[in-house]
Amino acid sequence: MTTPTFALPAAERHPALPRIPVLIRHAVPRVLEGMILPVAVFYAGLLVAGIHGGLVMAVGWVYGGVALRLVRRKAVPGTVLLAMLAITVRAALALVTGDVVIYFLQPTLGVFCASLAFLTTAAAPRPLIQRVTTDLVPLPDHLIHDPRMRRFFVRLSLLWGAVQFVNGSLSLWLLFSESIETYLIVRTAAVAVLMVLAAGASLLAFKRVLGSMQLA
Repeated sequence: MTTPTFALPAAERHPALPRIPVLIRHAVPRVLEGMILPVAVFYAGLLVAGIHGGLVMAVGWVYGGVALRLVRRKAVPGTVLLAMLAITVRAALALVTGDVVIYFLQPTLGVFCASLAFLTTAAAPRPLIQRVTTDLVPLPDHLIHDPRMRRFFVRLSLLWGAVQFVNGSLSLWLLFSESIETYLIVRTAAVAVLMVLAAGASLLAFKRVLGSMQLA
């Protein structure tokens, strides 16, 4: 009597790898909402109604995003709630003290903290950059636990730790040496170039890892 064999479906023998364009389309709206549009909204308010207008519009942007999710009956992520609390406190302190530098100082210091977190967790079982990546793009478990992907996340941690340190250093220098208008324009442009280059390098490295896993 022979032992019965069970053939695995093709999808389980050769798990499908995510397509790069799909990952990009998934990540871009989150990057726009969380990084680019808040600065654009503040700058628009600054041009129209001065510092106070910028602060009001920035706070209104965050609260509007939360309200829109509630109207659509979508869950509000904990990170969004924390961002709403943080921007409320920052704006209130800036209005009370009359010093808008306080509004931008906290996120700049946060960039240094992110740099430190990326670098110190590079060798951890689950690096911080892995959590950030999986928040932005949906990665199946079989990819995350692959040794090649593990090495990729270590290298990615070192890259983004260095990038965030440069980002924070440039932001801090501009904040205390230039006007707020110059700070917003120069910092946004410089950081955008820096982030695009780092994201491009990350994407190419990710594509190579997926290619090696596909060949295997």
